[in-house]
Amino acid sequence: MTEQTIAQVGEFPLIDSLVAPLSMGPQVQLGPGDDGAVVTIDGSMVVSVDLLIENSHFRRDWSSAHDVGRKAIAVNVADIEAMGAQPLTVVLGFSTPASLPVRWAREFMAGMAQEAQLAGVSIVGGDTTNGEIISISVTVMGQTAGLAPVRRDGAQVGDEVAYVGRLGYAAAGLDLLMHGIGWLQPGEGAHQRGFDGSTADAARRFQHDVSRYRETIESQRHPQPPYGQGRVAARAGAHAMIDVSDGLIADLGHIAQNSGVRVNLRSEAFIIAEPVRAAAERIDTDPMTWMLTGGEDHALVATFAPGTVPEGWTVIGSVDAAAGPDAAGSAPMGHPCIMVDGQQWQGAGGWTHFSS
Repeated sequence: MTEQTIAQVGEFPLIDSLVAPLSMGPQVQLGPGDDGAVVTIDGSMVVSVDLLIENSHFRRDWSSAHDVGRKAIAVNVADIEAMGAQPLTVVLGFSTPASLPVRWAREFMAGMAQEAQLAGVSIVGGDTTNGEIISISVTVMGQTAGLAPVRRDGAQVGDEVAYVGRLGYAAAGLDLLMHGIGWLQPGEGAHQRGFDGSTADAARRFQHDVSRYRETIESQRHPQPPYGQGRVAARAGAHAMIDVSDGLIADLGHIAQNSGVRVNLRSEAFIIAEPVRAAAERIDTDPMTWMLTGGEDHALVATFAPGTVPEGWTVIGSVDAAAGPDAAGSAPMGHPCIMVDGQQWQGAGGWTHFSS
């Protein structure tokens, strides 16, 4: 039986069915259905936007619609958390082929609704249009609510560098998927195959094998930002903060450049989680590469005055003056950069758009 498509349902009946189950938070005076949403805020508003483009940020043969919906919320709310603000509302822009099954759109929205509840935000409106591939734009708004926003340019010499959340999981999951290790969505009929093209019996054996590092694949499909920890860091007086979207070194590089400092990481301070270590063993690679340069986990990393790092955060380095050479003499005078064990990092820092 052929699945019903968005074209067959029509735009407005589709929208009505997608927004009907949504619940609104207490600060939402007016949600979906009018020309604009009305929201009461406490303090200044903090706004951020992110795009998720099919085959760039997600693949339908790697992730379910529910996964993509969760990811769309998580990656955006993490930016508000990184400002030390309280996330409030989300607005969605959704471009899709008219041939997309309605079921996919509904499962996508269910994933968004689930993650929105976890993150404490309300989906208050959006827009839909026709496009060749699925393109998702999410704008998230938050409030400062009595705390100053934590920016990237406030790191001070002598600060401790600490993170909370996951590092290396999503990057490990991506590498596993790229190596053909993971699950396709069920195809037509009753057959399901692994990424290696295995039959159902072989796939069941594979499913048992993947259990040690399943969390890494799931983190690639839908990350788990440390919701609420941005406010914890702000209350603790964090001087600078960012979420790890592109890679720890790449994102800390923004803090170093904006603050005019050097960040010196200590490799022995990192705790490599068992799923990440198991994934590294599976494809014979160094897990520290994922920890240092892998993105998409959306952990929070911040700098704090000594002795003020909140409970649950892991100290991984310090902030040094951007003056004098590094231990190997490779970093010039006055040059903000990221150091690892006293030497300037020379490898790739993480993901960059528009690169080959």
